[in-house]
Amino acid sequence: MQKSLLITGCSSGIGLDAAHGMRDRGWRVFASCRNQVDCDRMRTEGFESPCIDYTDTKSIENGLKEVLNATNGTLDALFNNGAYGLPGAVEDLPTEGLREIFEANFFGWHDLTRQVIPVMRAQGHGRIVQNSSILGFVAFPWRGAYVSTKFALEGLTDTLRLELAGTGIHVALIEPGPVTSKIRENSIPHFERHIDWKNSALRDRYEKSLLKRLYHSSGPDTFERPARAVTDRLAHACEAKRPRARYYVTTPTHIAGRLKRVLSTRAIDRILMRLR
Repeated sequence: MQKSLLITGCSSGIGLDAAHGMRDRGWRVFASCRNQVDCDRMRTEGFESPCIDYTDTKSIENGLKEVLNATNGTLDALFNNGAYGLPGAVEDLPTEGLREIFEANFFGWHDLTRQVIPVMRAQGHGRIVQNSSILGFVAFPWRGAYVSTKFALEGLTDTLRLELAGTGIHVALIEPGPVTSKIRENSIPHFERHIDWKNSALRDRYEKSLLKRLYHSSGPDTFERPARAVTDRLAHACEAKRPRARYYVTTPTHIAGRLKRVLSTRAIDRILMRLR
């Protein structure tokens, strides 16, 4: 029988490539998006596309119900992917902005995952794959909001993996570094809404660094990989008999993982301070 996979955040980037790549591998892909207009576009591309907005609990419930109605109550795999960034210094980050990004990048993921687990328990198998980041285990300057959601996600996912051991449900993290996507452009409205950089004590550093990177793309990063690099790891996490707990994607992620194992926090800080 054709296996089923629910992917969130399929309007662009990693989610869009994963939807096409996994369908090409024979999966029945439910390519969900946050906005209805994007769901409609995905349907024109031949996908079943439930509308799931992580910040709307009702849409999570209804979106999953749509999937389960189509599959007679089963789901083989879930790929939590939809997220956004909120760049800015931690001291300039209003608490309300932090609450909002946690709703979209963390609490909504937890809500959907909790609703999926009973389905997978009943059928005796399943795969839960979380799209984390290099920023899930290394903190970069100016990215405190996003970093905090990914650090939280990693801790929750590691715990979940331990608790589901022996159930037939496998849990994995994918940790990309720079991957081609629209996360930079999509973060601009959140930055403009929440970060009062003009009145910040760090205004000169915003002008010299962050604003240039945010508003003026200089092309792909040195180590940037296409979104297909993530899809390849997703395929292994969903199809391998013994999936890994973690999948590094891109050279910076591999380097950061090694540095975390051998260097002191102070030494790593000196390296990361150069990224300001």
